[in-house]
Amino acid sequence: MAKAIQKITLNQAENIPFDKIELSQKNVRRIKDGVLIEQLAEDIALRGLLQSLNVRPIRGADGKETGRFDAPAGGRRYKALELLIEQKRMLKTAPTPCIVNRAETTSPEEDSLAENTQREQLHPLDQFRAFKTLSDQGFDTAEIAARFFVTPTFVKQRLKLAAVAPKLLDLYEEGEIRIDQLEAFAVSNDHVRQEQVWDTICRANVRQPYYIRRLLTETAVRANDRRAVYVGIDAYEAAGGAVMRDLFEQDQGGWLQDPALLEQLVFEKLKRNAETLKAEEGWRWVEAAIDFPYGHASGLRRFYGKQAELGADELARYTEVKTQYDKLDAEYAAAEDYSEETEARLEDLGNELDQFNERPYVFDPVEVARGGAFISLGAQGELKIERGFVLAEDEPVASADDSDAGANDHDGEEAASLTGRVSINGRPVDCDQPQEEDDEIGPLAARLIEDLTATRTIALRNALANDPAMAFVAALHAFVLKAFYASSLASCLEITMQTTAFGQTPGLGDTLWAKEIEQRHDAWGHDLPNSSAELWDFLTALDEASRQALFAHCVSLSLNAVIQPWNRRHAAIAHAERLARTIGFDMAEAGWMPTLDNYLGRVTKGHILQAVREAKGEQSAKFIDHLNKADMAREAARLLEGSRWLPEPLRLTVDEAPADCCDNNARDGALEDDTAEGVGLEPPALVAEDVETEKSARQEPGLDENRLLDAAE
Repeated sequence: MAKAIQKITLNQAENIPFDKIELSQKNVRRIKDGVLIEQLAEDIALRGLLQSLNVRPIRGADGKETGRFDAPAGGRRYKALELLIEQKRMLKTAPTPCIVNRAETTSPEEDSLAENTQREQLHPLDQFRAFKTLSDQGFDTAEIAARFFVTPTFVKQRLKLAAVAPKLLDLYEEGEIRIDQLEAFAVSNDHVRQEQVWDTICRANVRQPYYIRRLLTETAVRANDRRAVYVGIDAYEAAGGAVMRDLFEQDQGGWLQDPALLEQLVFEKLKRNAETLKAEEGWRWVEAAIDFPYGHASGLRRFYGKQAELGADELARYTEVKTQYDKLDAEYAAAEDYSEETEARLEDLGNELDQFNERPYVFDPVEVARGGAFISLGAQGELKIERGFVLAEDEPVASADDSDAGANDHDGEEAASLTGRVSINGRPVDCDQPQEEDDEIGPLAARLIEDLTATRTIALRNALANDPAMAFVAALHAFVLKAFYASSLASCLEITMQTTAFGQTPGLGDTLWAKEIEQRHDAWGHDLPNSSAELWDFLTALDEASRQALFAHCVSLSLNAVIQPWNRRHAAIAHAERLARTIGFDMAEAGWMPTLDNYLGRVTKGHILQAVREAKGEQSAKFIDHLNKADMAREAARLLEGSRWLPEPLRLTVDEAPADCCDNNARDGALEDDTAEGVGLEPPALVAEDVETEKSARQEPGLDENRLLDAAE
């Protein structure tokens, strides 16, 4: 006969006046963790007691119930109810739902422990969906946040996660996707694109959150891009543009999803700015573009404005403010204590002095009537205006008496006529021909070598300009060549100087070296007299140091170390190498590093892997050799950052001298200077984390000029 299964009898629920219940000291919870008592009290006040107290009757010495009850479980709920009574928001005799354990088959401590351990935390995905349900029911973000004692940002993040593609949410539920990966997918609202990216990273076996974000935003424009800053996010959104935002990481304003609309808005605003400048200042022409190629003003005469002289009252005020500033600054420097009032006063005086020193430049109206200006965008999205350029066809016709009027004209490429009009992006930009996609390490493209050596030339010009003594030597070298090895022109004393613009190399004008040259050139332009007839007296009055600095600047502009396959300048390139070595110039030291734009995005996968192998070792190269070219180039740029690796056209050549005619220590020192040693780096985080790093071997010495020319061909 089968044995009957004993049926379970559950403890009964009763409503017990709260003042009949006591908090048991046998509750196992001792440490606060989670929602505060105050927050729990507010939640009970809003929606009532969702979970009853667990109580036991208190018995007398005779074992009979006394009418009072002990609560070994639910202590936080008890304290929250107690707080509501203290706040006069609940009666102390209010009936309180309780589960009464009269059987007492287990101890109070066991009941307390069971209640706190036999429960499961809500899965994050359930929370996301619950917040989404409340939002669909009409609750706004702030109201949901207030009801659950979280921040509005927290609610927005959960709603964003709930809006990810259902397929990815299912994978998250199954544990195939981590929460940080899901946060990365939430950058985009496009479910189709999210699923495409998931498939891509699964095939590539690269699932890092930053890589997911990169793929989802690769066709968008960052909000801190100079074009977006110039137009403004509000104007872009008002025109119908969409912006992607990342609620989980700093996104610097997000990503603009419609680059074509952004470009249109940029050109429209540039056109308005150009027309306004032309009308208000009276220029004959104004040309505007997002960016101009380096040397875009070559062939145009440049004239500069002068700051207006201070009037008697202004000069008196300037002297008074300067005196006050110097006196207060000296007294404060001698004082021992910090004074906020003094700091504020010095700042006010300094700002007033700056207003005097930064007076606008005034141009000659006659020159303005025949001259023009260029408008473009600065690196931070500010409007960059270059004023004071005259086209050759707008120059006044010189007579016999004033033949010196055009003495300031510079030779160069013929400029397109801009007379009387405003043009947008009127100058054509050369485009690189795409290089074949292969894994072979063939010769570098001639155009790439030309661009790399153009960049090196600009940097070397800047270095030479900062070494006046060597600039004199370089010029003396040119003088001696003309005086002893070639016939001179029929003139008393004449030296030919030519400056090449290198406008074919994109981004050259944004380099640190080009900006330094431009700033130095503009500073001298403002100091030099307007008339060439006054130039001799100006130069003779200069101190020796200023003359040397001006000489170095002018000589540096003529430096040309560009390698081109059609122009075999063997001796000139060799001389550039000697000059660079003499002044201690090195491209890595000058700040050049390989990027997608200047190298890695313009060579084959074989060249990319060779660069990583030379700088970081074979192991690092293996970590990225399975990636497609675009991703490989990006990861290589990250790996090579700070490595001081240089492609062959940018390396200094090493003279191999016989051992018996060179001091060994000197030769070793030269080799140490002219070679670069790779620095060990952790393997890419996107591939592996626990792999031992390697140090690369020294780079091989740079190729000589003949080999570079052969490679270019």
